[in-house]
Amino acid sequence: MGGREAVAAVWRIESARIVGALARYTGDFALAEDLAQEALAEALVTWPREGVPRNPAGWLLTVGRRRAIDAFRRRSALDERYAALAHGLGEGGAASGRAPDGGGDMPWDPDQIDDDVLALIFVSCHPVLSREARVALTLRVVGGLTSDEIARAFLVPTATVQARITRAKKTLGAAKVPFAVPPANERAERLGSVLSVIYLIFTEGSSASSGDDLIRFDLAGEAQRLARVLTRLVPDEPEVHSLLALLELTAARFPARTGPDGEPVLLEHQDRRRWDRSAIARGRAALARAERAGRGLGAYGLQAAIAECHAVAPSVEETDWDRVVLLYEALGRLAPSPVVDLNRAVAVSMASGPATALSIVDELAASGGLAGSHLLPTVRGELLTRLGRADEARAELELAVRRCGNERERAVLQRKLADLG
Repeated sequence: MGGREAVAAVWRIESARIVGALARYTGDFALAEDLAQEALAEALVTWPREGVPRNPAGWLLTVGRRRAIDAFRRRSALDERYAALAHGLGEGGAASGRAPDGGGDMPWDPDQIDDDVLALIFVSCHPVLSREARVALTLRVVGGLTSDEIARAFLVPTATVQARITRAKKTLGAAKVPFAVPPANERAERLGSVLSVIYLIFTEGSSASSGDDLIRFDLAGEAQRLARVLTRLVPDEPEVHSLLALLELTAARFPARTGPDGEPVLLEHQDRRRWDRSAIARGRAALARAERAGRGLGAYGLQAAIAECHAVAPSVEETDWDRVVLLYEALGRLAPSPVVDLNRAVAVSMASGPATALSIVDELAASGGLAGSHLLPTVRGELLTRLGRADEARAELELAVRRCGNERERAVLQRKLADLG
């Protein structure tokens, strides 16, 4: 493995630990992220020239600590903070122009690291930040993605991502958000924000809102990785396991969701033999663990239970649609949203027929829910087609085509229009 490839691999695996450790040392989240990026930049220059050090993560952390010392030295004379940071750096540390090898001892306290990474996740997903800022910051400091990678994933300019990250760090500083795991009385609310960010990342990856690809596997995979990390850091929270279950059960269908040319394959046409049975088993195990907590399923647990209904059914016709309807009704009471209502209508159409479902969709349209989205006219067009009302169905599907931002989904809608004649 070459120097640059080694840098990328180590950074992807260890970046959260490095930033977390630096944040604990400095007490400054924004500074820690900047220091880690500076260490990364130095590695990109040094490792290809001098070789990969014996302890790559230790090398990066030590360089980051040295840069912190330099920063504090510039701010003031030697103070207690500088002395604490300098303690433990051997000869050739801050004074040497060459980065240390990083060999030997672990670069962080193994008993402390879980708290560091957990604190990093909570800070990155703090409610004072906008949704877009939380997503960008989480992918950057917890996921280890570069600004270019995040920009490509969300199809926005790199400068936009960099601006979001910069504003996020300034906002955290202005709000004086501490680098720490929240106290118990705040943890539940803050954990909800963390779960929401991971879910948003996965949702964009599993059904891309724009672009040429239906699924962005790297983005969805990163969300799954973050969810797995979180289950290890917060093992007693059932909704954390529920979210992981939902992601695993949904991703299990990825192999069958697209054809050879990347075109979408609808659920009723998917070859269920291609579904990832290992992912289904992992998802069901995570859902069972959430259920064993005995608190009742939350919003992610109910969605995971719906995904499980699909995962265990031999076909669309043999799916337990009555149970799916009940689960959507429960989800609608717990976490009401137009998307939940629309999905419930689809389930009702399978359990009770399209006429009953159409009345639900019409009520949703009258309320202004999902205005501007292609989802509502897509479902309404499908229901009208099944009812034999071809002219009305055609108008709805044409509207859906105009609104759809994803090229692959738009092609499916156009084929449905062509089938109407």
